[in-house]
This record gives sequence, C-alpha cells and structure tokens, in this order.
Amino acid sequence: MHAVLLKRVKPLEELIVILEMIKNMKTLRALAISAALLMCQPAWGYEADAHGPSGIDMTADLLIGRPVLLATTIVGSIIWLVALPFSALGGNVGESADALVIGPAKATFVRCLGCTANTYRGGN
Repeated sequence: MHAVLLKRVKPLEELIVILEMIKNMKTLRALAISAALLMCQPAWGYEADAHGPSGIDMTADLLIGRPVLLATTIVGSIIWLVALPFSALGGNVGESADALVIGPAKATFVRCLGCTANTYRGGN
C-alpha cells in the first residue's frame, strides 16, 4: 500500500512543478512585454522637425493627402446633406456640419502644405 501511495505522489509533484513553470513563463512574458513598451517610449515623444515640414512631406501631402481630403470633404458633404433632417430634429446641425464638412474642408484648403495641424500660416 505504501508503494501505491508513492506512485501517486510522484506524478502530483511533477504536475505541481510543471504548473509552477507555466506560471513563471506568464510572468516572464509580461515582464518582456513591459520592457519592450518602455523601450519604445522615447520614440513616442520624438518630434520630427520643429522648423516645419520637409519637401517629402509637402510632396506627399500634395499628391496623396489633399486629393483624399477633397474626396472626404465631398463625401462628408453628401452625408451631411442626407442627415440634415435628422440633425435638425436633434438640434445639432452646426456640430454635424463642423464634423462632416467644415473640418475636412479646412484640412483640405486652409492647412499649410505638409503640416499635420489644421492651422493657417500666412505670409511666410
């Protein structure tokens, strides 16, 4: 009887060891992910250029950004027009116009070429 009891205890001890190893792997994985995120933190705070956009930024904005924003303005205007009766009933015509028409239009026509913020810099 004592030999049968020892045979049952050994697999139980092995199972406990395996479960502890799995638990430690989860902890190790969480630490590795945390370390990777902390190493990326300086890249999040990096500012590309404090003096303005580069020529590549301007070219990409002219050839890709502005046509996409123009299409967004047109589609947003159509959506705003279709939703106008519902916006009028809800009392938020101005808010819907700002979000669907005015915001994309400002980003298309007023924003400086290559800039990311919707600000106008006149006379440079």
